[in-house]
Amino acid sequence: MTVTVIIPTHKRPEELSRCLDALRKQTRPADEILIIVRDNDKETETFSSKLAQDTLKIKKINVKTPGQVAALNVGLDEARGDIIAFTDDDAVPRQDWLERIEKHFLAESNAGGVGGRDLVYISGQLVKGERRGVGKITWYGRISGNHHLGTGGPREVDHLKGANMCFLKKALSGIRFDEQLRGSGAQYRNDLALCLAVKQAGWKLIYDPSIAADHYYSKRFDEDQRGKFDPIAIRDLAHNDIYIFLKYLTGLKRFMYIMYALLIGTIATPGIIQFFRLLPKKRKEAFFRFFCSMRGQWEGYKTWRKNIK
Repeated sequence: MTVTVIIPTHKRPEELSRCLDALRKQTRPADEILIIVRDNDKETETFSSKLAQDTLKIKKINVKTPGQVAALNVGLDEARGDIIAFTDDDAVPRQDWLERIEKHFLAESNAGGVGGRDLVYISGQLVKGERRGVGKITWYGRISGNHHLGTGGPREVDHLKGANMCFLKKALSGIRFDEQLRGSGAQYRNDLALCLAVKQAGWKLIYDPSIAADHYYSKRFDEDQRGKFDPIAIRDLAHNDIYIFLKYLTGLKRFMYIMYALLIGTIATPGIIQFFRLLPKKRKEAFFRFFCSMRGQWEGYKTWRKNIK
């Protein structure tokens, strides 16, 4: 099998250099590495011009459209590998990353996607903890991520994390990253939407914590600054969440998700109950979060209605 690694990057040449160093040390080398660069990203253009004589098989591809979805789709269009692996420019895959990925696909013919643990570092400090419940979605749409804390052996999951996920190229036949998702940079839940599309096509998704990458959270150049309040980021997240679940859930599950989102919600995108939980401590921010969440959900509903086939 051949392997393509896709790395979308934006104004983080130092982080990209560290990621490429990790790919040079792989026990199973990549057959092709695609770096997707925004056409106005002069920092990365300067860095990538020095890669012409690199030992890695690197191809730089420019994209004009802002956002991660456009970059990832350009990568999909160009990828030639039987396996397409995705990672972030601020991630550092462990030496056996590609070797372990390939072994899973060789061993399990019905596995369309495989992913693993991204050990998250914030300000240089490892986020510690352990979770067994990773990558699951409840029947009413509550998302359990925790990919960075997963322990135990390989198991089937509902979704993988974009910093450490890969797919058989044939499992992505006719499937692309969803261009209806909002955001000018990271575009929340693009990995979730892709995973649900692959599962809908009949493939299994496998999460194996031993497929590991160190993930050094770095500055983003969009509204989402990881943990900082931004009304546009909240609205985009609420939009993307409800759009995705309306698209992939059906019947009672779809109805229950709407009730969950409106009545309960999450801290990031509060419904009525979470709003009253936030109110004593956040006050003004709680009102803004609730308003942005409700507006984003309404806009996500309209996006879903507009795209019903």
